Amino acid sequence: MTPEQQHLIQTSWAQLTPIADQAAALFYARLFELDPALKPLFTGDMKAQGAKLMQAINLVVRSLDKLDSLLPALQTLGQRHVGYGVQAAHYDTVGTALLWTLEQGLGDTFTASTRTAWGEAYSRLATVMQSAGKAAVPA
Repeated sequence: MTPEQQHLIQTSWAQLTPIADQAAALFYARLFELDPALKPLFTGDMKAQGAKLMQAINLVVRSLDKLDSLLPALQTLGQRHVGYGVQAAHYDTVGTALLWTLEQGLGDTFTASTRTAWGEAYSRLATVMQSAGKAAVPA
């Protein structure tokens, strides 16, 4: 990830954080619209779940220059998600919902370059989580 991509992500995230609660609600609404079968995987308070999501994204955004330090936590998260019923295809749906949410929240400031940066960052993180999840499943 280039310094320019890191800057685009950090700048766009700073613009979105004032509406974090609404962004989380948009994200989950879009996620369940894209794949209604995912809704039963979320059994708790969705407002609290949205806050956790925003905190996790915030941590990643603050750590873009040292993503390797997040690898153990991402691997653990990927392993836990298998237990929740998350399948590999769900990561694509989450990525689509995330990019859509960013586009809705940022409007015209969500440029093609910003979309590409977010897509690359998400892809890297999702790949780590998926790999850890696969390793956690007995053969």
